[in-house]
Amino acid sequence: MTKPTIVVMEGDQTGQELLEQALRVLAPEVTGFELALSRFDLSLENRRKTNNQVVFEAAQAMRESGLGLKAATITPEEKGDVGSPNAILRKEINGTVIVRTGRRIPGIAPPVGVYSPISVVRMAVDDAYGAKEWRETADNGDEIAFRTEKISRSVCRGVAKYAFQHARRLHAKVFGGPKFTVSPVYEGMLKEEMDAAAEEYPDVAYEPQLIDATYALLLVKAGEPLVIPALNRDGDCLSDLVLQMFGSIAGSESMLLALDDDFRPQVVMAEAPHGTAPSLFGKNIANPMAMILAGAALLGYIDDKDAHIASRAIYESTLEAIIEGCRTSDLGGSASTTEFTDEVIRRVGTKREVWSTFGDNV
Repeated sequence: MTKPTIVVMEGDQTGQELLEQALRVLAPEVTGFELALSRFDLSLENRRKTNNQVVFEAAQAMRESGLGLKAATITPEEKGDVGSPNAILRKEINGTVIVRTGRRIPGIAPPVGVYSPISVVRMAVDDAYGAKEWRETADNGDEIAFRTEKISRSVCRGVAKYAFQHARRLHAKVFGGPKFTVSPVYEGMLKEEMDAAAEEYPDVAYEPQLIDATYALLLVKAGEPLVIPALNRDGDCLSDLVLQMFGSIAGSESMLLALDDDFRPQVVMAEAPHGTAPSLFGKNIANPMAMILAGAALLGYIDDKDAHIASRAIYESTLEAIIEGCRTSDLGGSASTTEFTDEVIRRVGTKREVWSTFGDNV
């Protein structure tokens, strides 16, 4: 059997340091599962050097392998610079859905009383991002700013259907939605697709809410598993809130999905939801949890029992390490980046042996 290939996209500053920790955990001597790694240097320096050609090459490799693991990268602010590699990658692999799941971090008291997982399933393209913007001066001398946004029914359908599929797997409720009352034509398109998906998946609980009510109700609805479909910018803001509700934005992976005609993941790119954290660069104190979980999540998309066992072993080892008190400073501990990774690696072998006894039931 040919080894699955993960396209590894190197990044900047602390993002690159945390990627290397995730790769340590994915090593075959740790997971018991053989992988091929195809590495691309997406650092800002190399993107400028190649005029972003390396980003297009990484995207092509992902289309062929179906799997990508990306470090956080710097997006320069200057107009005319190389811009965001994420925007290119999403377009080139036709990535239309981003999934981020907040979950309890064992032993960490969250700021609010949340107990069950909350997944945000958002558009990865269009909406406020990539919109045309301009300014004009009115006759009275006032300056007016304009923005032209767009969404497509195909992307709305993908977000809605995947949200219901995801909720079915998690035994969760599809909750929330766009501001469809104020914007029935634009935002109402996503609501229409959510309603259609609800008819297609009648076994999945469905409670649509306006986006502002969704924010408010999260504080009282956090006792049950939820899946929240969202527009691009709504979902971006909402996922940051949800992850922080569980104690740290570093506690979860972020998954970019390109779906096939049956709305099944065809290409999957995993990354951490946080940025390059320049203030932590070179100090060996950043939390590698999100990047480690990103690698574990990728293994779960490989059609192989041993990959699924390794995925589950990494998830459980990461959370168990925290339970046993191995925590980086953001979680109130004193462990270094490498010490936390060492502890996860130490536990993975035992977890693999446990889950191997379950055979095909993993």
